[in-house]
Amino acid sequence: MSAHDLTHDLPTCSWGQEPCCRTPNAMNEWIDYYDSTHTIYVSSLHRDLHFEAIARDIIRYITSPDAVVLDYACGEALSAAKVADACAKLYLAEPAPRVRGRLNARFAPNTKIRVRSLDDLKKMDENSVDLVVMNGVAQYMTPAELDSAFEVIHRLLKPAGRFVLGDILPPGVGMIRDVLALLRFAATDGFLRDALIGLISTALSDYRQLRKRIGLQRCSQDEMIAKLGAAGFSAMRAPRNIGHNPWRMTFVAHH
Repeated sequence: MSAHDLTHDLPTCSWGQEPCCRTPNAMNEWIDYYDSTHTIYVSSLHRDLHFEAIARDIIRYITSPDAVVLDYACGEALSAAKVADACAKLYLAEPAPRVRGRLNARFAPNTKIRVRSLDDLKKMDENSVDLVVMNGVAQYMTPAELDSAFEVIHRLLKPAGRFVLGDILPPGVGMIRDVLALLRFAATDGFLRDALIGLISTALSDYRQLRKRIGLQRCSQDEMIAKLGAAGFSAMRAPRNIGHNPWRMTFVAHH
């Protein structure tokens, strides 16, 4: 899904809380939102540059042209062809049906790219993927949903493979830093005016209302390392986050 959460003044949750403050179908509500005609990106340039940046960061984790790569809940993945050029096969797994349909149409000519639903991943061969990337997704999931995703990823990952979990929201990093990260990104890449207008639009959008009602998950570095450990991974925090926001966290995990 990979979007920009600009409203951290709204209620959020922690995976350490019991019981979880998220509704059981929260993930489905977010999937429905991203499957609709939303305005989460301030402009088409913002959207395109966002996916280009993610693709560049994913490519840095590909260690061999023979690698099989899985992008878990990939969203529109507009720059996936660049990732596919760096590996042998790229699976784009996406839960939103309309987005998945666009992925199929966009990448049908590319023999290296295969589009799958999240349910399809459960049918893939064990130990068949060299690199799994889940970026900008975990904050939308309940603890049980995230545990289930980790279980699937652990089964698919080869013994020497890597799991990269990106854009994790830490406690205490609020709206101001997200806004600063977006404005810096916009100023560097030429869409600052659109970003300023977009900040106002986001404050009035359906996204804000959904965020206010459901909330997003946060997790400290130690909590996420422990959660990955409970799922059978050995993990550490990466030096830099995937994407443009340096205040969020990325983790690299192995069996």
